Amino acid sequence: MRLSDQTLSQLDACIRGPGYDRSTITPGIVHLGIGAFYRAHGAAYIDACLARGERDWGIVGASLRSPETRDALAPQDGLYTLALRESERTQLRVVGALQEILVAPEAPGRLLDRLSDPAIRIVTLTITEKGYAVDLGTGTLRRDHPDIQHDLAAPQAPRSALGFLAEAIARRRALGLRPFTILSCDNLPQNGRTLRRVLTEFAGLRSPDLAAYVEEAVACPSSMVDRIVPATTPDDRQMVAAALGLEDAWPVMGEPFGQWVIEDVFPAGRPGLEASGVEFVADVQPYEHMKLRLLNGTHSTLAAVGRLAGLETVADAIGQPDVRAFIERYWTSVIPTLTLEPARAHAYTRQLLERYDNAALRHRTAQIAMDASQKLPQRIIAALRECLARGLPCQPLIFAVAAWIRSCGGLSDAGEALPLNDPTFQAWSGRPDQRAATPREVVQAFLALTSVFGEDLPRHQAFVAALEEHLATIARDGVLAAIAARVA
Repeated sequence: MRLSDQTLSQLDACIRGPGYDRSTITPGIVHLGIGAFYRAHGAAYIDACLARGERDWGIVGASLRSPETRDALAPQDGLYTLALRESERTQLRVVGALQEILVAPEAPGRLLDRLSDPAIRIVTLTITEKGYAVDLGTGTLRRDHPDIQHDLAAPQAPRSALGFLAEAIARRRALGLRPFTILSCDNLPQNGRTLRRVLTEFAGLRSPDLAAYVEEAVACPSSMVDRIVPATTPDDRQMVAAALGLEDAWPVMGEPFGQWVIEDVFPAGRPGLEASGVEFVADVQPYEHMKLRLLNGTHSTLAAVGRLAGLETVADAIGQPDVRAFIERYWTSVIPTLTLEPARAHAYTRQLLERYDNAALRHRTAQIAMDASQKLPQRIIAALRECLARGLPCQPLIFAVAAWIRSCGGLSDAGEALPLNDPTFQAWSGRPDQRAATPREVVQAFLALTSVFGEDLPRHQAFVAALEEHLATIARDGVLAAIAARVA
């Protein structure tokens, strides 16, 4: 039988269910981008609030693209299993916070109606970096983006997150309703400020008056979210079904570690997330930099190295002694760019090594490598740019960029095909053939990607020379041998 409200009573006593009457819950949050990460992180925190009696914070989830999540969870009344894995231990919990799942392309008006509901006080987002239609090189709106162009022409039937937000804000204003707070949970630098900037710019293309209202009245606090969430596999589904005694079409996997740091700016109210361990602060940037530069930066590095070397998971990659030593050197280069005290950063890296060693998660390097061109600017390039400006050692970061460039060449070190899942390479006509081009030619071609490297780095001669040298070594010797030469 399928997991659902009707079958919840059949759960084994050792598996925790929602712990509250779901029929008493009313929605207070709309979440855009209802994928695995949010269900393993944000929705689980909200679920705990509901269990403590805060019954007006149910979640309406919305997918801006695919009906896949809705199709999997609608027959289950929005219920799903969260499996937290570490070593041989797996803790299962059924989450009940999702009340409804909408698919925006099927019925954009229905999502707009939900966003315009006075009961909705918070809109959260996990739409990945590319979902913001922001040029990460300049921090401005990509006005030529097809979805942005569409939404300006047809504001009543938007496609983009910005289009839905701007139209809902305009409707609420016309109805005399207070605007909702918009909380980004994505790995963007200063994600709330970035969202506010591009949303205001988009609103200004519709109406200067709407832009002024967004600037004045709409709160967009920044946040830092931290939990490793690998893709769910068929084996995961079988494991969960055996434990539940019920079929769950889309459980989510995660690690026990979880962190959420949020700027406490919620004019329309918020749930008591601090009771669930969420940290509310005046400025999230120090925490954001720590996570983006220490975790996400090395995740992207391990993804590129792992794909080139045929290492399938993060645990496989960090299990290589030379790779581990290289990652530790990477952290040593990055920590001076952080504003948090070094002792806290070093403690965080020790935690990261334990988390990366968690083989039970099976976090695939190929999953992390998706959309990498959208991730490098904030994960690696920002810290690299700061190191160069301050004269700090930064060779591990330049090597990481070289490994990423090499991983975009279509072949692993063993000559096996490396498919790319990155929209940049679908539209870019200047991508070189790394089998025929020289390292210098490859580097010069990639530096033309200003959305990644900006206008300044291609003019930095020492950086360009080091990048060419690292790429040449990786191409000649393979990535693991190149790393070994740098940690010996």
